Amino acid sequence: MAEKKGFFGEFKEFISRGNVVDMAIGIIIGGLFTAIVNSFVKDILNPILGLLVGGTDFGELKVVLKAATETTEELAIRYGNLIQNIIQFILTALVLFCIVRAINRMKEKAEAEAAAAKKAEEEK
Repeated sequence: MAEKKGFFGEFKEFISRGNVVDMAIGIIIGGLFTAIVNSFVKDILNPILGLLVGGTDFGELKVVLKAATETTEELAIRYGNLIQNIIQFILTALVLFCIVRAINRMKEKAEAEAAAAKKAEEEK
């Protein structure tokens, strides 16, 4: 009969599994990598895109429903922010796709070289 470990015993077993630690490290690195990709999109690609479309800052696009008065703020639908976020999402996905594609090609090349080396070694 299996020994009953209790809540903390089961938790200790769960947390010390290699795949949980690997996942935690992946999440941390992914968060840091996200900051790099977001900066690349925001600070490099978005200004270039803005230049290409005539200097338009999409974040400023809006439909004013009620103009500001001395006592109230402007009431507006800021659809430009939505457009900006969609563009940022597409550019971020494109950058990530290019990075993953390059990594996969490097892996495939390394695997092909390893297979060729193994085959050459077996032929000797």
